[in-house]
Amino acid sequence: MAPAPPDYHAAPIPPDLHPGRAELIVEASDLGALHAALAAGADAVVLDFDDTFSPTRANVAAAYSALPAALAAPVPLLARPRALYACEPALTWNGQPARAALCDLAALLTAHPGRAPHLYLPKLETVAQAEVWADALRLCETHLALKPGTLRVCLQIETWPGLLGADALLHTLRTWAYGLNAGRWDYVFSLVKHVGAGRAGPLPARARLGMDADALEAYAQGLAEVCRRRGAQAVGGTAALAPDPADPAAPALSAVRADKAREARQGFVAAWAGLPELLSAVREGLAQPAELASAVPVTPERLLTLPDPGPLPLSEVQDTAGLALDVFRAWFEGRGVVLRHGRLEDTATAELARALLWQWVRAQAPLADGARLRPETYLALRRRLCPDTAPEARLLDHLVLSPTAPAYFPQEAQRLGLTPHPPEEALDR
Repeated sequence: MAPAPPDYHAAPIPPDLHPGRAELIVEASDLGALHAALAAGADAVVLDFDDTFSPTRANVAAAYSALPAALAAPVPLLARPRALYACEPALTWNGQPARAALCDLAALLTAHPGRAPHLYLPKLETVAQAEVWADALRLCETHLALKPGTLRVCLQIETWPGLLGADALLHTLRTWAYGLNAGRWDYVFSLVKHVGAGRAGPLPARARLGMDADALEAYAQGLAEVCRRRGAQAVGGTAALAPDPADPAAPALSAVRADKAREARQGFVAAWAGLPELLSAVREGLAQPAELASAVPVTPERLLTLPDPGPLPLSEVQDTAGLALDVFRAWFEGRGVVLRHGRLEDTATAELARALLWQWVRAQAPLADGARLRPETYLALRRRLCPDTAPEARLLDHLVLSPTAPAYFPQEAQRLGLTPHPPEEALDR
């Protein structure tokens, strides 16, 4: 872990973000879902321009046009702009595409004079990135004639370098940052990218990477410990299971309660819900009385101790490829989320799926039928799911067969000349 920075205290927690809250995340351009979310009784609503968002020009325009009404709603509002790596090709600056994160930030802070949403800052990895956000927030406050430190942000600790440097990131943004948020699937995706190449054997499939795995428990524990030490809020991950509407005692709801109770034991005081039907289960899990669990110290070795999956069933590999293809296909069509096998899947889970495939091919993972997952094995499997000419197939092949794991798939799609182009009938949302 990185050395601790000088002693400091996080920014004050916004008074409208009380402990025990369930925050409902909604894709910013899905206007029907946005209206429903604002009326769903959530303790707060998160407008998302990142993992659930496909950045077509129509989607960006729709999301920006909806901001004044959303900010006028009587519900605590947060927003997650796009990550710093993302460009906004519809706008240029000195001949270069503008930074999408700064475009989103400008829209969010000027849509409704007198009210600015609290912000989630995604995909943070380095102090240099945190300093870019600090400069942006400082300039925005100056331009809007706000007292320094007026804006409030929560940092998403969803990368391997970000976890190792979480204390330093919070210190850099301490004027504005009141908390840290756990983004599990993005974090595991980052972990696979950074350490997967150095493993002789395969990493486990997503089903073996639950938060009960010690490496993932250590991730959440490390984040919560920084929050306790610095007086910040620890905000848990997203409940993304889709319950059966005909069964109020659905297993999905029980699983959400148990997951949030585990987070509460670690010190998390809030969490996200991916659907309105999950809000009560999130609150109930967080409210379960529990003393903070005694914990084994968090070390890099513990964070990297992942189970050996043994031979992978071919069905597991095929489902992993199918997940990535389904999300990429939707993303090209202008949708950032799909419902698949009772779970909400978005770009974060697709990133994890393609990174696992890359690592399995690199490690020539043993398969249950005695073969190994070589590039030709992967290609034969992918061709059973999707033709070579489909943009999602071209993108996945590029990501899986690259010698090193590419950083983020939207960047690679742009490099390949593959951009979201939804059909005309999908633009009016």
